[in-house]
Amino acid sequence: MELNQYDIVLVNLNPTVGSEIKKTRPCVIVSPNEMNRPLRTIIIAPMTTSSKNYPTRIEIKHNEKIGWIVIDQIRTVDKQRIIKVLGRMAKPEIKEVKLVIKETFVD
Repeated sequence: MELNQYDIVLVNLNPTVGSEIKKTRPCVIVSPNEMNRPLRTIIIAPMTTSSKNYPTRIEIKHNEKIGWIVIDQIRTVDKQRIIKVLGRMAKPEIKEVKLVIKETFVD
């Protein structure tokens, strides 16, 4: 299965601890393709349908549902956790994800 940056993938996030986002859910791959090809891990941002409007959350419409990409819960997962590719983000959403990641992690 080819995994590309900004693909939306179904990921089994369990087991988790504390306030980490859990369950099997859509996530966005945020790691660059230069890392996605050779490594056995990828960096993802989980998605949720229940969220407050935080600066680190990006609203997205996927599969006819409104949800949020949760930049404050970015994590590295093994590719074995990926169940399937669900789709790909649109260009305007990708632009917003890049902006929020930059604002969050680069000062």
